Amino acid sequence: MTEIWGLFLSAFISSTLAPGGSEAVLAYLVTQHYPLPELLLAATVGNTLGAMTTWFLGYLTSQKFPAATLLPANKQKALDVVKTRGQWVLLLTWLPVVGDVLCFAAGWLKQPLLSGILLILLGKLARYAVVAWLFV
Repeated sequence: MTEIWGLFLSAFISSTLAPGGSEAVLAYLVTQHYPLPELLLAATVGNTLGAMTTWFLGYLTSQKFPAATLLPANKQKALDVVKTRGQWVLLLTWLPVVGDVLCFAAGWLKQPLLSGILLILLGKLARYAVVAWLFV
């Protein structure tokens, strides 16, 4: 059971602005025959909560530094992607490095929270399901 909490913590940290390797932890635990539903739940929820932490950091930043005034136009790439593609880009928050920036940008742009959580969760669940499938 402590291993599953360790996966949850690794997934949470991996989805904030700090680096992590939750996929490796998941892969190892899958090869050790831990229950797959529990592993997917722990990894997905932990990673989604970490992403929402980054989203809230973006939201808090927007309170003091509005997006349009802080960055020069050539540095607003992630913001522009979220603005033009909408919340659907949050399905890609599982991507390394880029995903954290997309979460932060969505918060900074004050994208709707509930639909954002759902899209982030779906993207992260799909990624962890593929990783688990590769190691079953």
